[in-house]
Amino acid sequence: MTEVMIRTPNGEMPAYLATPDGTGPWPGVVVIHDFAGMSHDLRHQADWLAGEGYLAAAPDLYYWGSRLRCLWTIMREVTAGQGRTVADIDAARDWLAARPDCTGRIGVLGFCMGGGYALALATGHGYAAASTNYGGCPSDAEQALAGACPVVGSYGAKDRSPMGARAAARLEAALTAAGVDHDIKVYPGASHGFINDHDPADMTLLLTVLNRVSGTRYHEPSARDAHRRIAAFFGRHLSA
Repeated sequence: MTEVMIRTPNGEMPAYLATPDGTGPWPGVVVIHDFAGMSHDLRHQADWLAGEGYLAAAPDLYYWGSRLRCLWTIMREVTAGQGRTVADIDAARDWLAARPDCTGRIGVLGFCMGGGYALALATGHGYAAASTNYGGCPSDAEQALAGACPVVGSYGAKDRSPMGARAAARLEAALTAAGVDHDIKVYPGASHGFINDHDPADMTLLLTVLNRVSGTRYHEPSARDAHRRIAAFFGRHLSA
């Protein structure tokens, strides 16, 4: 497990790289963070993926400016599906694919806003599978997800944000209509952010307020099952 720098069209981007034990090559996964940015939890998620046999790169998308400035840009660009954030994530994917210890089959996994990017990148960006976790659903989902890679999604029934259970139902319908292989599940006991167990040291005042508004809360039983489903789904689509 190590900190690395990835060259992007916008500069050098720091990232956390988690490598499986043993001898590769391994499939890769780009892990896209939530509002917290580079955090203890993000590293733990990458470590979990490495334990499942994936070379996991978790870029810090806030590297180029203040948290608020970066957030504003990131949230604006996710709906457009293009811009510096997409270029940065694409650079992380290309960096992984070019490594000799990577098979070249790459998945993308994201949480909250990162889950939105996982969906936005599921079509036309070279991914073999995508995992969106409480990442909402595009308003034009049926059109946007035509030709998408397989998608596994996890949502909380108690999520008070627009990215929760209602989005899951729309995503399920859109993927079915588009003929995309998928596994979408809504967890009845879970709220927003239920897979992310954030260290208090990573919680800024802004994040604390946002968590209260959205009802964000870690829910271990749901997180454990979501991890199981993601690992199984990636196993089917990234190990081929």
